[in-house]
Amino acid sequence: SMSVNGSVSNSKKKLRFRTFLHNTIYDVLKHRGYKETESDLDWDIHWADVRWIREVLDRIHLKDHQRVNHYRNHYELTRKDLLIKNVKRYIKEHPFEGCPLTYRLPAEYRLFVEAFKKHPGVYIAKPIGKAQGRGIFLFDDLKKISKWRNVGAENYIVQKYIENPYLIGGKKFDLRIYVLVTNYQPLTCYLYRSGFARFSAHKYSMKDLDNVFVHLTNHSLQKHSSKYSKDTGGCKWGIRELRQLIMSKHGIQAADQMFADIHDLIIHTLLSVQRVIINDKHCFELYGFDLLLDDNLKPWILEVNASPSLTASTPEDYELKHNLLDDMMTIIDLEKRLKGNEKTIGGFDLMCKGKPKFSSSGTQCFLGCFNDRERSLKKLFYSNRSHVKRSS
Repeated sequence: SMSVNGSVSNSKKKLRFRTFLHNTIYDVLKHRGYKETESDLDWDIHWADVRWIREVLDRIHLKDHQRVNHYRNHYELTRKDLLIKNVKRYIKEHPFEGCPLTYRLPAEYRLFVEAFKKHPGVYIAKPIGKAQGRGIFLFDDLKKISKWRNVGAENYIVQKYIENPYLIGGKKFDLRIYVLVTNYQPLTCYLYRSGFARFSAHKYSMKDLDNVFVHLTNHSLQKHSSKYSKDTGGCKWGIRELRQLIMSKHGIQAADQMFADIHDLIIHTLLSVQRVIINDKHCFELYGFDLLLDDNLKPWILEVNASPSLTASTPEDYELKHNLLDDMMTIIDLEKRLKGNEKTIGGFDLMCKGKPKFSSSGTQCFLGCFNDRERSLKKLFYSNRSHVKRSS
């Protein structure tokens, strides 16, 4: 017998999970009927933290059916300085737009000074090892970064600041988009239809470079702003609302082009690390891509997170994350119910499997389209029923 989410209720042996997190992911695994275990090795899926990946994964032998939620060296994509290094190498062979001019300090201090003289303006400095907006500052004068002349200075990246962001109601926002990679060779990735736009609580202005609340949209940072409203979880919109707004203001074609550009930017970013990520059939990873739109509707990549926050700030947020993780587990398919040729699974659409498809070849991007996940799952499991019976 099967429920709507496709969890098989009478399977012989319960699937077992191990996790250190007691938030949405825990709820989803329980909801799917999996059994929690404290065992070091006897599990079907381990939702691990990156420390476990670093310290334990190479020292154990996983059986065929076991799955882990990170790649060994995911940091090639998710550490700001390494992502930039990989993108710069990739761009030489496959030029693409959407990555702001970026340098690593102190390592590339001299190179940066040359670049700054050619392209003066406002730059943003971000520390490599810190998250949630700590240590970030903006500058338009080289004096501000003179301490990075010294080799021993803290590792930072400096990036050309996008001074013309697309504004809604005078406020700046960034986009959080969820991408699931199940294989790097061949690249196999899925894009989730729902995501959100996170707004700054303050009106945008380039006059005040020192007020980070104007320039940064991190939820964890905006919480400390005097203008933050706790009940609405700060300022978040669904990406669907954004797509509809862009359509009504700029037309359907401009909206489709913008989302197609987002699709291409994500694929290029993943391809830039494809050769360096250690592929492993036991691993998968759910990334939170953070993008910014400029006033020409052009997307720019800010960063990629390997552990996007799964703790919900509002009931809508909880629902989005619960469904996202549930659909992710349906794709990971511990239950062995998929045929492997599915294009849409719950709220996920297949972006790429094997040869990368770019929007120039007419690929459609469903980000921000109606997320009819329940209907998608019903259809999927109805058509796959015969498949399940045959193989059991």
